[in-house]
Amino acid sequence: MQIIFEYHDVSASEALEQTTTEKLEKLGSKYGDVIRADVFFKTENTTSDETGKICNIRLSLPGPRLFAEASHDNFSDSVSESINDIERQLRKRKEKMSTY
Repeated sequence: MQIIFEYHDVSASEALEQTTTEKLEKLGSKYGDVIRADVFFKTENTTSDETGKICNIRLSLPGPRLFAEASHDNFSDSVSESINDIERQLRKRKEKMSTY
């Protein structure tokens, strides 16, 4: 699986890329038809202290693309929530495909 990172108004972080890659590789090994993952990190000015660090993940695989977005006070929580959302979508898709 190919993983592409993009940063908008955020400086690149090797540790963040490392943890995100590890989590996405686990998904890729569990669901083998994932071709590519685009990961976007950006910050947003918000009035709440609990949001503002946004992680978007877009997975390319056969069929429609999957997308998840999360906003928390730090990027690691945003990544975790986005990965959980993507895994839920992959599980649903796999259930649908196995019934046919």
